[in-house]
Parts: sequence; structure tokens; C-alpha cells
Amino acid sequence: MAMGFLLIIAIGSVLLFLPVSLREGVSISYLDSLYISTSSVCVTGLVVVDVANTFSLFGQIVILVLIQVGGLGVTSVGAMLILAVRKKMNLKGIKIMRESLSLDSARGITNFILDIFFTTLFFEAIGTIITFLVFLKEFSPTKALWVAFFHSVSAFNNAGIDLLGNYTSLIPYVNNVVMNLTTSLLIIFGGLGFLVIKEVIATKFKWKKFSMHTKVVLTMTASLIIIGTIFIKLTENVTVMGAFFLSVSARTAGFTTYPLEQFTRAGLIFISALTFIGASPGSTGGGIKTTTTFVLFAGLKASATNTTEKAFHYSIPQDAFKKAASVSLLSLAIVVTGTYLLCIFEPTISLIDIIFEVISAFGTSGLSTGISPLLGNSSKIVCILLMYVGRLGPLTIASLWSFSKGETFSYPVGNISIG
Repeated sequence: MAMGFLLIIAIGSVLLFLPVSLREGVSISYLDSLYISTSSVCVTGLVVVDVANTFSLFGQIVILVLIQVGGLGVTSVGAMLILAVRKKMNLKGIKIMRESLSLDSARGITNFILDIFFTTLFFEAIGTIITFLVFLKEFSPTKALWVAFFHSVSAFNNAGIDLLGNYTSLIPYVNNVVMNLTTSLLIIFGGLGFLVIKEVIATKFKWKKFSMHTKVVLTMTASLIIIGTIFIKLTENVTVMGAFFLSVSARTAGFTTYPLEQFTRAGLIFISALTFIGASPGSTGGGIKTTTTFVLFAGLKASATNTTEKAFHYSIPQDAFKKAASVSLLSLAIVVTGTYLLCIFEPTISLIDIIFEVISAFGTSGLSTGISPLLGNSSKIVCILLMYVGRLGPLTIASLWSFSKGETFSYPVGNISIG
């Protein structure tokens, strides 16, 4: 997985650096092309150049492919290609796919991969049709279709990269109900995870038949959207629709209908919290994930009340809290380190803007207060690493250095005071 993402990022950076990928008279540094490639593959959405006015049609197609591959996952795309050519996968490939998709079993994994492909195609096609009607009012039919398709792929994969130009994102459509709702739904479904979508459809939307994982994901997603809408509306001078859209987009999508550089520090801090949590496992989004956050709170509640960890009439696995705490602490350490480095490299930029940028990069959100194009080369490299680690997940990165087969001995239990 780690090497697969690196390979795709490297190929994308070379392609985006070629003259054919750039508009006539435009040139960029290789570091900028590497940054855009990383942001696309890691479905982050942070950009250091104006995508619409920098890249040619070929370059935009390259970015679109990188977003699609990054959103579906390198292993999923590889499996789809294998199935198309050889019609079946070997045991090693099945094991890698099971781990990358967070599946408990390898049973029916081939059908699940096909479901991922058709689910993605369905949502992106619907999104293209609806947004085409919106863009048709401003662009020619051909360009409107291309912009709509690019936007739908970017939204469903929680990438947040657009072709509207001048770093405007969706600000021109702040009052367009169709654009706001369509984009929000694409982001939500893309962030739920393919396993959840499949289970909801298979059980015919019957709550009692949902697994604990699905119930947690749906509950956390709805709760975060509602809470986010309320707090953003309270802290910022935005409409209810604008607050709802930002609450949805903040967790990993990166689209915005308001200039974030005008937001208060309270609003930016709350949006950063949503970004840090992110989407759900097995989805196109990043962050520590909704399930991780749920398990953390469930574990804290169980510890405070001296009870076992339970949810929706299920017992939470004993090692779940340990994993959730590990992910959270590693993620926090990465964010603190990234913030520290950017403070050194960018002494003229305010702390809140740096924190917002770092969490956005790590959480693969893509929202920015406008400082991305102002970053120096050292800061860009830090953000590239943050996006890469954020997309793979801190535990995946940490496991690359772990080759132990287990302990062969143990020590006597000692005493230590907590709190």
C-alpha cells in the first residue's frame, strides 16, 4: 500500500511537470507538480497553484485520474485491473485487499471490489448529470460537462480540487441550493465507506439489521454534521445552508462556499476539530476516522463509570480502545510536529493559520485560509509528507518499521499511578 501510493504520486508528479500538462506560457517547479500530485492521490485538495489556469486539458485529466485512483485506493484499482485481465486474484492479493479495505473476512471480496467500482460509477454519474445543469448556465455544453464530471469525481472522492479558477472553490455558488446539496451528498456518501453503503442497501435500510460498525458510522456522521452546522452558524456570519455545507466538507472534502481567511479563530479551531476526526474507515476520506472517535469516547465513559465498553447492544472489542488511542496519539504527535516545523519555516504566518493548514493536510481535508501558495519549499515538503501519512494512516506508517514476530518473554507487573 505504502509503495503503491508512492509510485502513483511519483508518476503523477512527472506527468504534471511535462509541458503538455501545462497551459501555453505557464511553467511550474517540480516541487509544485509533486505537491499537486500528492494532494490529488491523497485526495486532499490543497493546491499551491491555480489548477484551472495552470494545467491544460491533459494535465487536468492526469489530476482527475490521480484523484480517482487515490480515492478508490491503489490496492482497489490494482485489484480491478487484475480482475479485468486475469479474472481472479491470488491469496496474497486477497489478503492485501482485505487489510486495505478494513474487511473482517476475505469471503466475497471479488464481488465487493466490483461493488466498489459500480457504486463509484453510479454516484459520480448522478453527480455529473445534476451539476452539469448548474454549470451549463455559465459554460458551453462541452466545458460544462467536463467541469461537472471533474467536480463530481473530486467531490465523491473527498478531494476538493475544482476547475473554477482563481482559488474560488465554490464561493460563486454559495446560494445555489442544487450545487450545495448535490456536492454535500457526494461528499457524505464518499465518506461513509463502501462497506457501509453496501450493507445499508443489502438490508434495505433497516436499522435493526445493521452491524455495529454501520450504526456507529451513521450515528457519528449525522451527529458531527448536525453539531458542526450549529457551531459554525453560531461562530460565523454564514447562512444555515453555508454552515451545513462547511460542516460536511470540513471533515475531508475541502470545498468551501465562504472565504475561510475571514473566519474567526473560534470557527477555524472548530473546523480543525472536524477535520482531525475526518471520515469513516474504508472510505475516500481521511482523519483519525469517526469510529476511532466513537471508541475513544466509549472507552472514556466505560473507565469513568467502571463498566464495560458497549454500543448498540454490542460489546466493543477489547483491543479497540488501545488501537483508537494509538491512532489518536500518533496523529496528534504528527500534527504537533508539523505545526512546529511550519512555525520555524514560516515565521510571518499566524499560528492559527499554520495549525489549520497542518491539520487540513494531515486530515486530507484541503481547506485553507489561503496560505498554501505562500509556503516556501521546506514547508511544502512538510505538507507533502503530512498528506501522505494522513492518507495511509499513522498506524500503517508505523507498522512499516515493525517486523517483530511477538515477545518471547514477559516481565512481572509493576505499579504506576495514573492521573
